[in-house]
Amino acid sequence: MSVLLTIESTCDETAAAVVTDRLEVLASVVASQETLHGPFAGVVPEIAARAHVERIVPTIDQALRRAGLELDDLDAIAVAHTPGLAGSLLVGLMAAKALCLATGKPLVTVNHLHAHVYACRLAEGREVFPCVGLIVSGGHTLLYDCAGPTEFRYLGGTIDDAAGEAFDKVAAMLGLPYPGGPSIAKAAEGGDPTAYRFPRGLSQDRQTLDFSFSGLKTAVRYALFGYGKPASDQPSPTPQQIADLAASFQEAVVDALVSRSLLALQKTGRRTLCVGGGVAANRRLRQRLTEATAAAGVALCIAPPELCTDNAVMGAIAFEKLRRGQTDPLDVDILPGLVRG
Repeated sequence: MSVLLTIESTCDETAAAVVTDRLEVLASVVASQETLHGPFAGVVPEIAARAHVERIVPTIDQALRRAGLELDDLDAIAVAHTPGLAGSLLVGLMAAKALCLATGKPLVTVNHLHAHVYACRLAEGREVFPCVGLIVSGGHTLLYDCAGPTEFRYLGGTIDDAAGEAFDKVAAMLGLPYPGGPSIAKAAEGGDPTAYRFPRGLSQDRQTLDFSFSGLKTAVRYALFGYGKPASDQPSPTPQQIADLAASFQEAVVDALVSRSLLALQKTGRRTLCVGGGVAANRRLRQRLTEATAAAGVALCIAPPELCTDNAVMGAIAFEKLRRGQTDPLDVDILPGLVRG
C-alpha cells in the first residue's frame, strides 16, 4: 500500500491530507481563512498568502498526527501548483519541495481544477471516467471533456465572472455576509425564484459552451437600486425583497450551469457528468442537476460538500500520475492565474 501526503494552498484554504493508493483517507485537515477575508467580502491575495505561511506547517503536522504516520512513512508528496493565487501557490509548493528535499520522497504536482473533478471519483468509490467535468467555484466556472483522470480537454468557461464570484458580489449588494454562496442560498429559501426575470448569459447560444455572469450581476444591481442611480439614494430593501432577489439570482445561475452542462453532454456524447468546486455544494444546483440528468438518462456524480470546497483529499489524483511513473523535479514552478488546461 502506498501513502501520499497532499497539500492544497491555491487560494484561501490551507489544507493537508494523507491518502492511500486505495483512495482511503487517513486524515484531512483544512484551516479556513473565512474570518480573515469576511470584512472585505472577498479573498485578499496578500492576506491569504501570509495566512498560508503561518498555517502550512501546523496543518501538515496535524494531518500526519491524525494519520498516525511520520514523514518517513510516506511514499510521495503531492501539491497543487496550478491554477490559483501566486503567493498562495508558492507557499504550498515551497513546503512540498522542502519536505521532498529533506526526506528524498518524490514530488508530484497536481492541477487544482482536475482534482475537483477527481473528487467525484473519490466520493463514488468507482470509476467515473470518461465524463464531462463541471468545475464551479469562486474563481472558476469551466467545462471539460474528461477522457480519463489525466486527460482533460477544455470545452468552455466563463468569459467574465466565475459563478462563485458573482454569488459573493451579489451577496454584498444585498447586505448578506461573506461567503456569498451559503448566504444567498439561505436567503433564497424564503424567496420566489420567479419574482425577477434575470438574464441567463449565453445560455441561448448553442454554438458555445461558455458562460457569462457579469450581466446577471448588473441586472441584480438595477433591480435593487434602479438604472444609473447610486445605492445611497435608495431605500433599504425589505427582507422579502432580499429573499426574492436572492432566489431569482440563484435560479438564474443554476439555469445557466444546468443548460450548459447538458449541452456539453450532447456535444461530446458522454454519459456521465461529474461536478466539483465550492458552488457544487449549493443544494438548489444539486437538485436541478439531479432532475435534469435523470430526465436525460445520464449519470450524475457530485462530490459531497466537504470535497466541493477546497481541500487536500482531492489531491489523491496524484496517484494517477504516480502509476504512470510521472513525478516532478524540484525546480518545477507554479502556474498562477486562471489556467484552463
